[in-house]
Amino acid sequence: MTTSPMTTTKPTVVLVGYGMVGHRFLEALADTGAADRYRVVVLAEEPRHAYDRVALTSYFSGKSADDLLLAEAGFTDTHGFEVHLSSPVASIDRAGKSVTTAAGHTVAYDTLVLATGSYPFVPPVDGKDAEGCFVYRTIEDLEAIEAYAATANVGAVVGGGLLGLEAAGALKGLGLETHVVEFAPRLMPVQVDPAGGEALRRTIEEMGVVVHTGVGTKTVVVTDGRATGMTFTDGSELETDLVIFSAGVRPRDQLARDCGLTVGERGGIAIDELCRTSDEHVFAIGECALAVDGRVYGLVAPGYEMAQSVAQQLADGTGKSFTGADLSTKLKLLGVDVASFGDAFGTTPGSLDVVYSDSRSGVYKKLVVTPEGALLGGILVGDAEAYSSLRPLAGTGNPLPVPAESLVLPAGVGAPVSLGSSALPDDAVVCNCHNVTKGQVRAAVTEHSCGTVPEVKKCTKAGTGCGSCIKLLSTIVTDELEASGVEVDRGLCPCFAHTRAELYEIVRVKRIPTHSQLLAEHGRLQGEGCEVCKPTVGSIIASLAPELEASGHILDGEQAALQDTNDHFLANLQKNGSYSVVPRIPGGEITPDKLIVIGEVARDYGLYTKITGGQRIDLFGARVDQLPGIWNRLVDAGFESGHAYGKSLRTVKSCVGSTWCRYGVQDSVAMAIQLELRYRGLRSPHKLKSAVSGCARECAEARGKDFGIIATSNGWNLYVGGNGGATPRHADLLAQDLDDEQLIRLIDRFLMFYIRTADRLERTSTWLDRIEGGLDHVRDVVVHDSLGLAADLEAMMDHHVADYQDEWAATLADPERMRRFVSFVNAPGVPDPSIQFTPERDQIKPDLVLLATEEELLAALDPDNSQLLETR
Repeated sequence: MTTSPMTTTKPTVVLVGYGMVGHRFLEALADTGAADRYRVVVLAEEPRHAYDRVALTSYFSGKSADDLLLAEAGFTDTHGFEVHLSSPVASIDRAGKSVTTAAGHTVAYDTLVLATGSYPFVPPVDGKDAEGCFVYRTIEDLEAIEAYAATANVGAVVGGGLLGLEAAGALKGLGLETHVVEFAPRLMPVQVDPAGGEALRRTIEEMGVVVHTGVGTKTVVVTDGRATGMTFTDGSELETDLVIFSAGVRPRDQLARDCGLTVGERGGIAIDELCRTSDEHVFAIGECALAVDGRVYGLVAPGYEMAQSVAQQLADGTGKSFTGADLSTKLKLLGVDVASFGDAFGTTPGSLDVVYSDSRSGVYKKLVVTPEGALLGGILVGDAEAYSSLRPLAGTGNPLPVPAESLVLPAGVGAPVSLGSSALPDDAVVCNCHNVTKGQVRAAVTEHSCGTVPEVKKCTKAGTGCGSCIKLLSTIVTDELEASGVEVDRGLCPCFAHTRAELYEIVRVKRIPTHSQLLAEHGRLQGEGCEVCKPTVGSIIASLAPELEASGHILDGEQAALQDTNDHFLANLQKNGSYSVVPRIPGGEITPDKLIVIGEVARDYGLYTKITGGQRIDLFGARVDQLPGIWNRLVDAGFESGHAYGKSLRTVKSCVGSTWCRYGVQDSVAMAIQLELRYRGLRSPHKLKSAVSGCARECAEARGKDFGIIATSNGWNLYVGGNGGATPRHADLLAQDLDDEQLIRLIDRFLMFYIRTADRLERTSTWLDRIEGGLDHVRDVVVHDSLGLAADLEAMMDHHVADYQDEWAATLADPERMRRFVSFVNAPGVPDPSIQFTPERDQIKPDLVLLATEEELLAALDPDNSQLLETR
């Protein structure tokens, strides 16, 4: 690989390091046209092309190393970039303007760009190098952790910052008892204040992760060369099999030190405003660089700005100065949304805090404002929905268009306000990753004729980084198109110009029983439909089947081809290709005999059993060919499908109510059973969850459900639009002091009105916030019958109740439906050998390491024949 600039007429740019910032540099060279003017040589230390290190943890959720790659196929070849993988640079000869790799190859340069990134900091504690100790930085690190975790029971993460909590999530996902050790007095001390850290801690501990704050790691206890425990500075100890060090990073500046470039006292390659080092021919970008403001930036967005600046200089000499960057960030850590932006800690003199805190739901919101009402910054924990619209307003100096307190109150607790795109000035940064302003997004629409969000993303790169700005980006694009007189396409998908609600009415009024007929008569494209409209229309037809006098079973005829993977087999697909089975247990009430049957089925089929949050029992690990046998035994014992696989009613939880509890004022169990049996199998735009609490102590958590009921001494209070998932929302009171008949009648109307008017995959919480008029309008329609729809809505629910059939039992009774439940269509009796399990805590878990190769699969299925079997 020894080369010289004399071999080409183009000047040579050598890029050392091919991570996210290095890749952004190459993209910027291509975007500016500089790639055609230079010979570009990339020397990468890792054995693969640049990948999304921000999304590294998704590797444990099923994404492969290839899924994480940043470049489209052929990117480097298209632009003539010479990429050399597994080629770390060992030295730089500034006088000779060349670099030498660890393998001894020399590459000459005219311009050198250092993008060497950072390395994990491992505290200097005894035992840190023992077997079982890891860092969390590369795909190879994750592969090693995954392999070692297979023999471990307890894991500990040293560091409670961003990456530390991601590592903790990975360990928890691998089935280990998980501990987080943070030296600071709170989690994420750089991003959140003490109250935010406490809210985050409570939520994470509720997930089963043990948090240790205010203590440092003293030693790693080593036995026979392996980590077996830890000791802490407060004298406490922890037995653990696996330790991950995630205590921050340090800039990789050794190459710069060795060749005499100026580095900072605490590390980092010193650069000027144009990212030049002390050598005019050498640039440094990303986490290895020490910016002129004295800071080493560990986030990807500042690195992207540096990369863009250097690429622009190489293109035409007009690169933008880099003097510092916004440290705003939004992440989902262990399933918890956390965001921090602007002056989050209120260091500006005279600043004021506006705070909302709900320790019950783990939500903490703080906005820092000036006395005049201008936004300076904020912290959002548990609910960061407003991040994309709030962050661009921070630091603009303009007073907020609405009172700050209205921006932190959750829906259902006052009068929440959402800021539209009109509240943002044109110089507000919409995409922090790529430093794209609202004005640039508007210009993409008005000056570059971009008519869709994907076109704007391609034009501006907004939304192609972390993705947190996508919602705001969509709003700006839509508003700008409408302001320009362009009709915005609000159709369900490319196949239909109509919304889901419009298609629902078309199917109902014209009594259209099939997707193909609907597409032929009302589609804008002819064909088979797409992955969006097929399950959506399938759900509409299923919910209207009684009225259409069509088959309500989702596996009949054309309906079967419309279903998603889970509905296709009436079970939930798991990460190793097996399925889970969830029988319905109405209200959470079950007899000892039925409990014994579930235990016997789980034992006989070797299934993993887990009690769910919805008061049911989940059976994991069934092969597709085993499903009918499992269902048969459950159905014979009086069970039916729990519809855990469908967009339909899941559960109606209950407390024990007045029958047993000394505080109960109504029979919550009986009401929960009545509601679950009434609404079972009801197909809807999204899943539905409910709960009934027997008193105001709210043990069933009814206000976190799509429709929740709380008993009073005078009857029942009905709450709607709650959500306890990724975006928590307290349900709103729709009506109070209802008797049983009134309660059921209003729930009937509410559910059918939601099913009739909601968008695809829209939960009731989102629907209630979106629908014009909000809760007041819904109350008028449902309670006061303002549109005269009450009788119609009630009749539709009556049709559903009368027509209900258990999908498991109906499938078992139909040989044609049963034919699909095989692993291989041309070898019905052969199980899938790639589905393997390993023991854990007297049960099983997926063995994701033992995945069969094609050769192993063929050998297992047909040792004497190389015939390749068709999979389902």
